[in-house]
Amino acid sequence: MGNSSRMTSFQRREQLIEVGRALFAAKGFEATSVEEIATNAKVSKPIVYEHFGGKEGLYAVVVDREMQTLTNALATALAEPSEHPRQIVERAALTLLTYIEEHTDGFQVLVRDSPSTDPAGSFYSLLGDVSIRVEDLLTEAFKKQHLPARGVPYYAQMLVGMTVFTGQYWADRRKVGKEQLAAYIVDLAWHGLSRLSPRPELRYESEKARREASRAAERAAKETARDAQRNGGADAGAGAAGTIPAAASSDGPAADDASAAISTVSIVSTKPVQPSQPASRTAKDTAGKVRHTEGLTDSDLL
Repeated sequence: MGNSSRMTSFQRREQLIEVGRALFAAKGFEATSVEEIATNAKVSKPIVYEHFGGKEGLYAVVVDREMQTLTNALATALAEPSEHPRQIVERAALTLLTYIEEHTDGFQVLVRDSPSTDPAGSFYSLLGDVSIRVEDLLTEAFKKQHLPARGVPYYAQMLVGMTVFTGQYWADRRKVGKEQLAAYIVDLAWHGLSRLSPRPELRYESEKARREASRAAERAAKETARDAQRNGGADAGAGAAGTIPAAASSDGPAADDASAAISTVSIVSTKPVQPSQPASRTAKDTAGKVRHTEGLTDSDLL
């Protein structure tokens, strides 16, 4: 600790802020102790208490500084409402990602756990302020597009939340560059905003959709039942027509009689209809046949 005399009070304060920011970012407020802060700064614990009154005071200063830096940057990014809306979205996304890139520890402090005595000017209160500004911009854009403004506050929260949580993920996994990630964010946000429906609704999971699906299922079931009835009637008719051949396939005298009946029916149905003959000729033919068979035995007839 021999170097403590080489720093002015201002320099020592700045050093403690830097050390505290890094520890709060890495471990969080609760897991960081005054002793750990003093050890990393190579000073005694009383020096920390002298400048900040304790861990809470140092944490409040760190948060206040980061809030000021980010607030000023976002205010500048959103300061020109007359510009093209896409340009505003692009600038806001890049501004947040630039802050994360250049103040990584500060961003981690803002999004990590905070003490119960955290002042009202917290990161989430800042996001609320930013959302209100975005809401103002969206309101103007919705008017131009003749869209209802009822959903504007929610859309503003979605845009801010999407950007912040994506940035938080990127802070630990920087596999793409800042501008590429900003392009991803803007692509999703812009194409979503440019295709907003005046009356958005759930297509599959809403109560209305389920009722319509239920009615469609009932209609389909009725159609299936009607088809089954029609097919059943046709099958019954086909079954009735097929009962005679089935009987003919049996053995015995009854089967022979049935077979003979079928043959007779077939002959009658296929034989050309002859012109009706005079009754006298029919009677003569019948009498001749009787006389011709008189005197013949049964064996002759067979």
